[in-house]
Amino acid sequence: MRLLPIAISATIVAATMGSAGHSKQQGVEQIDARSVSLTKQGQNDLSVGQYDKARDAFETALAVDPRNRAAYIGLGRAALGMKMPGKAIGFYAEALALEPNDVVALAGQGEAMVERGAVDRAKQNLEKVRSLCTAPCPQADTLAAAIAKGPPVVTAEAVAPETTKAN
Repeated sequence: MRLLPIAISATIVAATMGSAGHSKQQGVEQIDARSVSLTKQGQNDLSVGQYDKARDAFETALAVDPRNRAAYIGLGRAALGMKMPGKAIGFYAEALALEPNDVVALAGQGEAMVERGAVDRAKQNLEKVRSLCTAPCPQADTLAAAIAKGPPVVTAEAVAPETTKAN
């Protein structure tokens, strides 16, 4: 009789642990449908060059479900479109934190690195993309082309706007 409470407690613990593990596995695979819908809306906005509107849709998608890797990638693309490669690198890093072998995120981050002038780091991303792709993949080709093109040329006017002289 003294072992009965211990046996019941052990049974309850075992049943609870089994169900917790099962529900956790289901949640990782499924992204909230509202988040997916907002991501599609953001991708449509990106395709027509509405970067602010796309950014808003992607940010809302992430508020609904922060595990939505496609929304982070979309934010990276929007940031590149808005000429903010530093922010783009950060958004791609968030996507890579969720899935380190995402070739789309690696290639996008590499393109943003080229825009920032970090060509050597972009080449490291290219090597990783090539190692992950078993067949020819367009992400590797796009990143290789961006590296070959090099970072944008910055003129003196772009660095320091012309100041007006007081007479």
